[in-house]
Amino acid sequence: MGSLALSRVAAQDPAPTITDEVARLARQDLAPLASAIDAGSVYPGDFLRRLGKVGAWSSHVPQEGPADLRWAIQSMAALGEVCGATAFMAWCQNTLVWYVANSTNVKLAARFGNCFSSGRALGGTGLSNPMKSFFGIERLKLKGRKVDGGYIVRGALPWVSNLGPDHYFGTIFEREDEGTNGEPGSTVMFLADCSDPAITLTPCKPFLAMDGTGTYGVQFRDVFVPDELILAEPAAPFVRKIRAGFILLQVGMGLGLMKDCINIMDEVHAPLGHVNRYLPQQPVQFRELYAEFEKEAMTLASDPYNADDSYWRRVVALRLRLGDASVAVAHAAMLHCGARGYLMSHRAQRRLREAYFVAIVTPATKQLRKMLADG
Repeated sequence: MGSLALSRVAAQDPAPTITDEVARLARQDLAPLASAIDAGSVYPGDFLRRLGKVGAWSSHVPQEGPADLRWAIQSMAALGEVCGATAFMAWCQNTLVWYVANSTNVKLAARFGNCFSSGRALGGTGLSNPMKSFFGIERLKLKGRKVDGGYIVRGALPWVSNLGPDHYFGTIFEREDEGTNGEPGSTVMFLADCSDPAITLTPCKPFLAMDGTGTYGVQFRDVFVPDELILAEPAAPFVRKIRAGFILLQVGMGLGLMKDCINIMDEVHAPLGHVNRYLPQQPVQFRELYAEFEKEAMTLASDPYNADDSYWRRVVALRLRLGDASVAVAHAAMLHCGARGYLMSHRAQRRLREAYFVAIVTPATKQLRKMLADG
């Protein structure tokens, strides 16, 4: 089925078309690349663009007001079942689309909306530091000042993923030309263009896992950001609008990883079940937990603009439980595999390393707990 025909069907009911096609591509084309992506020798840019052609980055774009994240989460889960790193990059791309789709900057939306949602251009989120800042954990690392036609921005972000020399990402700076007596100025959210010569991408030191995710340190050296690249000013109300979607879209990473770890335990049942039955955690327990998480995620994802505090707490609680469960199920899969899972050639050890990322990617387990405690 061609991408145009697929998108027409998806507009009516995207679940059985987009998600199934993403799953097929994951099994067929992504699986052979997973180890190389994990090791950092491959960044799957071409594969991410192919996913855009089948609608993977457009299913959650708001349609005349409402937005529905369910198919995006299911597609990311299909990717995560094969490769956690690619599921993470899918989250980066989907979140970038989410930013633009919710911006009231008409010129920006017209220029970049279809460009990002179709996969013609790729990019990342850049909100790790700002999300920590809004919840009192860090100070904003980027500073900006108003000039004719835009802003001049300086500073550095230590980690931004799914980047390359022709990529974009959304992030936030604090206005240094405002604020008095030590009080911070207002905040502005914008699109950063990695092709700008005043922006420098520096490769990060090797990670425990997922090195092929296009993750860089980003230096802004008096970058001119024109008004046409402003996503929201002020940024805080915009972040409040998109924050549930930002977090819910991460659920696909955890669900995919959980499903494969359950599969791993099932795969070794025949040769090792006679002794694995003595382990305290069994696949049946995780299947029940998976079903619970999936049901809650689908309920919450159908209403991402819900402004009720109770809804927000459910989003945060789900994300917290999913991070804890990802580590637990990957740990159980390793124990069920025994020595064979300890081989670098076995995916069980990769899933364990990826699981820790689900627990520490912003908002990390400790930040989620703080958010719930702060109310």
